[in-house]
Amino acid sequence: MTAFPAPASVIPHRAPFLFVDVVDALEVGVSATARWRLNGDEWFFGGHFPGRPTLPGVLMCEAIAQVGAYALLSDPSRAGKLPLFGGLDAARFRRQVVPGDELLLEVTLGRMSARAGKGSGRASVGGETACECELMFVLVDA
Repeated sequence: MTAFPAPASVIPHRAPFLFVDVVDALEVGVSATARWRLNGDEWFFGGHFPGRPTLPGVLMCEAIAQVGAYALLSDPSRAGKLPLFGGLDAARFRRQVVPGDELLLEVTLGRMSARAGKGSGRASVGGETACECELMFVLVDA
């Protein structure tokens, strides 16, 4: 099994806003698969929702985007760049995600230019889709 660089060594996100624990697969500039294990101590669970902690859907989309950023920024030609959200389309939330769940995050990058691109992603738990969305991003100097 290939070991990939830690997410924090590739993407600029840091705790408490780094939602990728480990990368399992990478095709540089094309796709990546990663995991995020939710232990229940995350800052958002206390208020979303008291008595029934649930991962906010928007954070699933952010986690998918972070995996896309990993695939993108693993390409040396993108050194010194920062991918920012340009849009989010077709987001669908199919299942509740709770403490103890492990999200499998899969992203495939699509059309790319020097300054922008698109991708699509999926978050799943135990093979069951929790979220899927299409991402648009712009590249700026870091």
